[in-house]
Amino acid sequence: MSRPTKVLVTSEHEVVCSGLTTLLDAHPGFTTLIGSVDILLLEGADVVLYDVQGLLDSDGSELDRLVKENDVAVLAVTRDLRPELADRALEKGVDGCVSLDVGAEELVAAVEAAAWGDLHGDGSPGAVDFTLNPAQEPDLPHLAPREAEVLALITEGLSNADIAQRLYLSINSVKTYIRGAYRRIDVQTRSQAVVWAMQHGIGRPGQD
Repeated sequence: MSRPTKVLVTSEHEVVCSGLTTLLDAHPGFTTLIGSVDILLLEGADVVLYDVQGLLDSDGSELDRLVKENDVAVLAVTRDLRPELADRALEKGVDGCVSLDVGAEELVAAVEAAAWGDLHGDGSPGAVDFTLNPAQEPDLPHLAPREAEVLALITEGLSNADIAQRLYLSINSVKTYIRGAYRRIDVQTRSQAVVWAMQHGIGRPGQD
């Protein structure tokens, strides 16, 4: 990435936030934030480290918001003594899990993989190949076909869930393509992506 990767650490326990941010702050490629989902929305994080302890006494709605309503990559920070919480997080669609006891190298590698969309491939059944309009190809040599297709659907106002249903993909796969597209066209938000797509003839607002 041309800019530092923004990592949001969200946990009810200060010691967890402090420990994870200390490990990441030693890496020059990261900028860390501590807070809630609302902080994510304001600051535009690339990766969220979500402490699965937050699933203990809740219905998991905050994690649902992270996974389904945002383009951010979500890594569940797991507790070795509570494997069932990791299972719940995976069922809700997080991109991957990392143990709270992990070392600095492993943590950095996991966050980098999440930021680059390397934790999940597109293994969804029924996925349809997409081919760009030949007239667009010269202007978009840096976008993969599927990334361009997802950008077009974003421009038409579809949510990630709508895109997943339209293309027979998982939510994680959609988010991976979105993050890849953002990285290639050097934007950070959905609205910036829409503006870029419109300028390059991809999609039309409101066309479903």
